[in-house]
Amino acid sequence: MKKKIWLHKCRTFKEALEFDDAYYLAQSPQERLETVQILREEYEKIKKGKKYEGGKGLRRVLRLIKQI
Repeated sequence: MKKKIWLHKCRTFKEALEFDDAYYLAQSPQERLETVQILREEYEKIKKGKKYEGGKGLRRVLRLIKQI
């Protein structure tokens, strides 16, 4: 099966960022989460590191910072 590959040429970095923003904002929140998960799985394949059990979900981190 062949994968479809498409691209969008931009003249500036600003134009590219605007295109990216418009592309992802046009997707539903569920589609955006699926994209993040696909990218995480691809990263893990490339990394070839130790697999962890929580690899199927998003990490949630909370940092409390005390202001002086």
